[in-house]
Amino acid sequence: MADVSIDFNQAYFNTILRSAGVESLCQEKAAAALAVAQANAPVKTGAYRHGLRLVRAERKYRWAWLVEGTDPKTLLVESRTGNLARALKAVRGK
Repeated sequence: MADVSIDFNQAYFNTILRSAGVESLCQEKAAAALAVAQANAPVKTGAYRHGLRLVRAERKYRWAWLVEGTDPKTLLVESRTGNLARALKAVRGK
Protein backbone atom coordinates (compact mmCIF):
# COMPACT_ATOMS: atom_id res chain seq x y z
CA MET A 1 0.00 0.00 0.00
CA ALA A 2 1.14 3.51 -0.74
CA ASP A 3 1.73 5.99 2.01
CA VAL A 4 -0.99 8.62 2.21
CA SER A 5 -0.23 12.19 3.16
CA ILE A 6 -2.89 14.73 4.05
CA ASP A 7 -2.19 18.44 4.31
CA PHE A 8 -4.73 20.02 6.64
CA ASN A 9 -5.47 23.64 5.73
CA GLN A 10 -6.12 25.14 9.18
CA ALA A 11 -6.59 28.67 7.81
CA TYR A 12 -9.46 27.45 5.61
CA PHE A 13 -11.26 25.85 8.57
CA ASN A 14 -10.60 28.88 10.77
CA THR A 15 -12.41 31.00 8.17
CA ILE A 16 -15.38 28.63 8.04
CA LEU A 17 -15.65 28.27 11.81
CA ARG A 18 -15.62 32.06 12.25
CA SER A 19 -18.25 32.60 9.54
CA ALA A 20 -21.60 34.23 10.28
CA GLY A 21 -23.45 31.08 9.24
CA VAL A 22 -21.67 28.82 11.71
CA GLU A 23 -22.03 31.36 14.50
CA SER A 24 -25.73 31.76 13.72
CA LEU A 25 -26.25 27.99 13.84
CA CYS A 26 -24.50 27.77 17.21
CA GLN A 27 -26.53 30.67 18.57
CA GLU A 28 -29.79 29.09 17.39
CA LYS A 29 -28.98 25.80 19.13
CA ALA A 30 -28.03 27.59 22.34
CA ALA A 31 -31.23 29.67 22.23
CA ALA A 32 -33.29 26.51 21.75
CA ALA A 33 -31.54 24.87 24.72
CA LEU A 34 -32.16 27.99 26.80
CA ALA A 35 -35.87 27.92 25.95
CA VAL A 36 -36.13 24.24 26.95
CA ALA A 37 -34.18 24.84 30.16
CA GLN A 38 -36.39 27.79 31.15
CA ALA A 39 -39.58 25.90 30.30
CA ASN A 40 -38.56 22.92 32.44
CA ALA A 41 -36.80 24.80 35.25
CA PRO A 42 -37.94 24.05 38.77
CA VAL A 43 -39.53 27.13 40.26
CA LYS A 44 -39.37 27.94 43.94
CA THR A 45 -38.57 31.65 43.77
CA GLY A 46 -38.00 31.94 40.01
CA ALA A 47 -34.43 33.17 40.50
CA TYR A 48 -32.88 30.11 38.87
CA ARG A 49 -35.10 30.27 35.78
CA HIS A 50 -34.69 34.03 35.38
CA GLY A 51 -30.93 33.73 35.88
CA LEU A 52 -30.45 31.55 32.80
CA ARG A 53 -29.03 33.46 29.82
CA LEU A 54 -27.02 33.15 26.61
CA VAL A 55 -23.38 34.19 26.60
CA ARG A 56 -21.09 34.54 23.58
CA ALA A 57 -17.63 33.16 24.38
CA GLU A 58 -14.50 33.31 22.25
CA ARG A 59 -12.72 30.01 21.72
CA LYS A 60 -9.48 29.23 19.91
CA TYR A 61 -11.07 28.60 16.51
CA ARG A 62 -14.61 30.00 16.77
CA TRP A 63 -17.20 31.82 18.81
CA ALA A 64 -19.29 29.61 21.08
CA TRP A 65 -22.69 30.31 22.59
CA LEU A 66 -23.22 29.08 26.13
CA VAL A 67 -26.25 28.73 28.34
CA GLU A 68 -25.14 30.22 31.64
CA GLY A 69 -26.82 30.35 35.02
CA THR A 70 -26.26 33.52 37.05
CA ASP A 71 -28.23 32.63 40.16
CA PRO A 72 -25.93 31.65 43.06
CA LYS A 73 -27.86 28.38 43.45
CA THR A 74 -27.52 27.34 39.79
CA LEU A 75 -24.97 24.59 40.52
CA LEU A 76 -27.09 23.24 43.36
CA VAL A 77 -30.23 23.17 41.22
CA GLU A 78 -28.36 21.58 38.31
CA SER A 79 -26.80 18.93 40.54
CA ARG A 80 -30.23 17.96 41.85
CA THR A 81 -32.25 18.18 38.64
CA GLY A 82 -29.91 17.98 35.62
CA ASN A 83 -32.12 20.59 33.94
CA LEU A 84 -29.44 22.15 31.72
CA ALA A 85 -27.98 18.78 30.72
CA ARG A 86 -31.44 17.54 29.69
CA ALA A 87 -32.12 20.75 27.76
CA LEU A 88 -28.92 20.32 25.76
CA LYS A 89 -29.78 16.70 24.99
CA ALA A 90 -33.27 17.73 23.90
CA VAL A 91 -31.98 20.03 21.16
CA ARG A 92 -28.95 17.97 20.16
CA GLY A 93 -30.54 16.18 17.22
CA LYS A 94 -32.99 18.86 16.09
